[in-house]
Amino acid sequence: MSSDGFARLTADEAAALIPDNAFVAFSGFTPAGAAKAVPRALAERAERAHAAGDPMRFRVLAGASTGDDVDERLAQAEAIAWRAPYQSSRTLRKQINAQQAEFVELHLSNVGQMMAFGFLPRPDVAVVEATDVTRDGRVYLSTSSGVTPTVLKHADRVVIELNRRHTPRLAEMHDVAILPTPPHRSPIPIHNPLDRIGTPFIAVDPDRIVGVVETDEADGLAPAAPMNEVSERIAGHIVEFLLAELRAGRIPPQFLPLQAGVGNVANAVLSGLGSHPDVPPFSMYTEVFQDSQVELMRSGKLLGASTSALALSDGLMDEVCGDVDFFGERIVMRPTEFSNNPGVIRRLGVIAINTVLEMDLVGCANSTHVCGTQVMNGIGGSGDFVRNSFLSILVSPSTAKNGAISAVVPLCSHVDHNEHSVQVLVTEQGLADLRGLGSIERSRVIAERCAHPSYRPYLLEYLESAPKGHIRQHLDRAFELHRNLVEHGSMLPEVASGV
Repeated sequence: MSSDGFARLTADEAAALIPDNAFVAFSGFTPAGAAKAVPRALAERAERAHAAGDPMRFRVLAGASTGDDVDERLAQAEAIAWRAPYQSSRTLRKQINAQQAEFVELHLSNVGQMMAFGFLPRPDVAVVEATDVTRDGRVYLSTSSGVTPTVLKHADRVVIELNRRHTPRLAEMHDVAILPTPPHRSPIPIHNPLDRIGTPFIAVDPDRIVGVVETDEADGLAPAAPMNEVSERIAGHIVEFLLAELRAGRIPPQFLPLQAGVGNVANAVLSGLGSHPDVPPFSMYTEVFQDSQVELMRSGKLLGASTSALALSDGLMDEVCGDVDFFGERIVMRPTEFSNNPGVIRRLGVIAINTVLEMDLVGCANSTHVCGTQVMNGIGGSGDFVRNSFLSILVSPSTAKNGAISAVVPLCSHVDHNEHSVQVLVTEQGLADLRGLGSIERSRVIAERCAHPSYRPYLLEYLESAPKGHIRQHLDRAFELHRNLVEHGSMLPEVASGV
C-alpha cells in the first residue's frame, strides 16, 4: 500500500485481473491520455493464451482512437473481438474489414448516454491513466477526458495507471461533469468556450479501485505532418471564404469559435487564419488541441480553447505542461458529452472544419467507408459538428492515389452527412457554398468548383444526361466510378474503357 491507500500492481498483475471476453474500457482520446502499460501486458497475456490453444479475446471501448499500445498492440495479438466507437489502427482496420472483429461506430457525443442506459455494456474493468488518485477516490485525469468520466462511473472494477510523466497541474485544465439522464437535464450552462461547470477530478468509489500501476511514459504523438501544396490551397479557399463572410456581416465582428479536425488541412487553415491581419483573435470549441494551436495561443491570436484532449507531439506537450501558469487558464478539457454536445455547439455558433473521403453531386459526404464497404476509422465526432454548427465546412483533396480516385462522385458509396446538413464543400480546386441552392444548381457548383479537371467533364456530362427529377441520377451509372476503381484500379473513365 502507498500513501493513497491502493495496492501497487505490476502491469502483468493488473492484466491478470481482466477475464476472457471482458468488456474493457480504456482511457484515451487519440493517444492523449491513453492507457499504456496494462494494454501491452494484456496483449502479451493473450498471445501466451493463444499459444496454449485458448482463444482469449476482449471487447474494447475507448473515448475515440487510442495510442498503439491499445488498439494496434491488442489487434496484433488478435485479442479484440469488439470495438467501439472509433479507431485508427491499421491492423484493427484490416481485421474489421475481414469481419474478424466487430466494430460499432458511434457519434462520440452519444457514447456516455448509451452506456448510462445500458445500450453499451457496463465495463467489467476500466483502465485509466491519471496524474493522481486520492484515498477517497478522486481521480485526476492526464492529457484527455473523452468518455473516461462516464466509464469510471459505471465500471465494476478500476485500474489506475498513475503516469508520473505528466504534471499533476493538468488538473487546472480539466472540467469534469457527467450529464444526468433524461428527463432530468437542465440546459448546460456553457455560454463561452472557457466556461467551467464541473470539477477538476472524477469521484470514484474507492472500493472499486483494485490497484495502481505506476508508469512514466509520454503519449507518443508524432509532430503534425507538414503542410503541402494541396492543404495550403484548401486552406487558402477557406480563409478567403471566411473573410468574405466576416466582411459581409454573416460572421460577427468578434468572429465565432472554431472546431477543426485532425490533420494537415486543419493545421493549414488555422495557420492561415492566425497569420491574416483581418481575422480578429478567436476561440476554439473543439475535440482536440493540436500542435498548430500552441503557437497561435502564444501569439495571442487564439484566446482560448475548449477541447477533450491535448493531442500534442511530445515536445509541445512538455512545453504546455511546463507552463501551466500560461496555458492553464486558456485551455479547458471536457468529456465528449460536453465538447461534442449538439446544444452547446449550436448555442456558441461554432464554425466547423472536417475532412471527408468523398462528396457527391447531391451534396452528401462520406467520412468513413471506401467504396461503401471498407471502413477507414469511423465517423468519430464529425457528425456532431456537421449537423449542429453555425457553419460547417467539409474538405478533401480532389483526388487520391495519384489521380486514380476522385473525391467528387455522382453518388457517395456511403453517406455519413446528408445534403440537409452539408453547407460548404472544399477541395484544392475551389469552394462550393451550397447554402440556399436548389438540387440541380448545387450539383453543378460541386462539379465545377470542387472536381479535379480529369473528372469534371465526366461529372458534368453525367448530370446533364441524367433523367430529370428533383435529384438527377442514372440508377444504372451512379456507382460507375466506383466500379471502375474496383475492376480497373482507377476511377478515370478512359482507363476503364481502355482509351
